[in-house]
Amino acid sequence: MPTIRIESPQSDDVIALLRQGDEFALSLYPAESYYGLDLAALEADDVSLFVAREDGAARGTAALVDRGDGSAEIKRMFVTDAARGLGIGRRLLEALEAHARASGITTVQLETGLPQVAAIALYEKLGYEQIPRFGTYADDPTSYCMEKHL
Repeated sequence: MPTIRIESPQSDDVIALLRQGDEFALSLYPAESYYGLDLAALEADDVSLFVAREDGAARGTAALVDRGDGSAEIKRMFVTDAARGLGIGRRLLEALEAHARASGITTVQLETGLPQVAAIALYEKLGYEQIPRFGTYADDPTSYCMEKHL
């Protein structure tokens, strides 16, 4: 059973996992359509980085960016190939949503893309619904945006 905690993005294994996430996203999308947060952004006061570990090894990440208006955005959601299908993505989202509720956040949004069929299916299973593209994604045809009211 994986453990999920908020962690700093500065440990070597988390940095390596974030790089894997970057490589995965860039294998699916052109660079101009990649919106991942860098390490400095992940350390901001309004960002909580959740790390899923199994037997001590980092297997997945998800970041919650609190917008300060009762809403937040999920960023850097990634699970390693070896850990896919084990429920780690679901557990990350459940931990993130519990933290959001406890922080007074009532709406969570995210951006993904149509090639990420499994991710979209997971989000839908957990109650996320497609919404019009928003913010920096508004003009990007590769973006697929979703939202959940907590």
